[in-house]
Amino acid sequence: MRWALVKVSLAVTAMVVVAFAVPLGLVIREMARDRAFSNAEREAAAVAPALSITTDRDQLERVVASAGSDAAMAVHIPAGDGSGALDIGERRAGAEDIAAVRKLGRASTSAVSGGSALLQPVALSTGEIAVVEVFVPESEVTNGVGTAWAVLAGVGVALILGSVAVADRLGVRMVRPAQRLVEGAHELGEGKLGARVPEEGPNELRLAAVAFNSMADQVVQLLANERELAADLSHRLRTPLTVLRLNAASLGDGPAAEQTRAAVEQLEREVDTIIRTARDAKPQTAAAGPGAGCDAAEVVRERMAFWSALAEDEGRKWRVAGADRPVRIPVARADLAAALDALLGNVFRHTAEGTAFAVDVHNGEDAVIVLVSDAGPGIPDPERAMARGRGSGSDGSTGLGLDIVRRLAESTGGDVRIGSSVLGGTEVRIWLQLDGRERAPRRRGHRGTVRRRRGPSRLTASFNRPRSLP
Repeated sequence: MRWALVKVSLAVTAMVVVAFAVPLGLVIREMARDRAFSNAEREAAAVAPALSITTDRDQLERVVASAGSDAAMAVHIPAGDGSGALDIGERRAGAEDIAAVRKLGRASTSAVSGGSALLQPVALSTGEIAVVEVFVPESEVTNGVGTAWAVLAGVGVALILGSVAVADRLGVRMVRPAQRLVEGAHELGEGKLGARVPEEGPNELRLAAVAFNSMADQVVQLLANERELAADLSHRLRTPLTVLRLNAASLGDGPAAEQTRAAVEQLEREVDTIIRTARDAKPQTAAAGPGAGCDAAEVVRERMAFWSALAEDEGRKWRVAGADRPVRIPVARADLAAALDALLGNVFRHTAEGTAFAVDVHNGEDAVIVLVSDAGPGIPDPERAMARGRGSGSDGSTGLGLDIVRRLAESTGGDVRIGSSVLGGTEVRIWLQLDGRERAPRRRGHRGTVRRRRGPSRLTASFNRPRSLP
């Protein structure tokens, strides 16, 4: 395409240059010839007044000498009454040409050696016709023509080269974006999801690049959402798996019990494999739309009713606070339930039987805090625990549970903090922003907790006060 455009531009420019340069060159040559003969006519006209007055040789020689060069001008006077023919200057034209001009009475030109001769008839006082001959050399006829033609040729060549250069640049500008678009499509088809196309070039190709990049982003997002959904759904299976594990532990001894426990362990390993396979997916949590949301207190009571049965089986003490009155939050009911199940499932999974835990709900003017704490050994590296796909480092920990919680909080403009609880173990604080505004800049405090830059509010101070379990 690029070279085709260059060839077309070269052909068109060459035709235009030829169409204009050739006629212009001919016009310049004719103008130079007309200029030379016009000068000759002016020289001949300068002698005509003297011829109409006198035919004296001496006087005419002085007039010829003053009008032009003796070698370029000649005067031919015919024989008259009592006088013979008179020729002043060098005659170059033939006698026949001079006689024809004298007979016809009008100027003419004739070709002579080295140029042309202008023959101009002049009437004498005696009634005879004299002929003034002005020699026009060939060099004067072509004076400046060669230079003008060279300039025209240079301009034509410059136009052709310029058009080729411009066509080449235009071809590159059009072809390169198209090539990049093709390369990007091939790379995306080969599975290179990071392939993008620079949004440059002509407007049509720029719009095509924008559409391609948008499509690639959508493909990446769809694949990430699929992996995210697989990871989240797999992680939600841990709640019933925990129940199965606890029930299997209470079956006692025997082949059936051992087989059941082995099957549960195998199922847990398979779920962990699915979660770790999807761990590189980019998280995405859509903010709740207008009118969406749920009662956090109701969800907390419902999930604690479920986990309380398991807690009694394992001899765990538990407590719920702040869930006795409605607390509206801008997140979906299923998402909050999944986040609570993830945190409580971690308590049952990573702490010993008999370890106490608690869930507190704190309602403020601009935020709601859900606090899940336990009396276990705690998390030695909170930042590692929050890293998606890594977990706390213990067996079966992937970090997906805390990632579900973090995405839930960030969908409202809030965040998640991990620290030490008043029970002596881990404390996970879910900060849910009610109005969806971005929070103030944060800095990391000691012991892995994340603290707000501004001073503690009454809401923050309230959930920092220790509470005793029943």
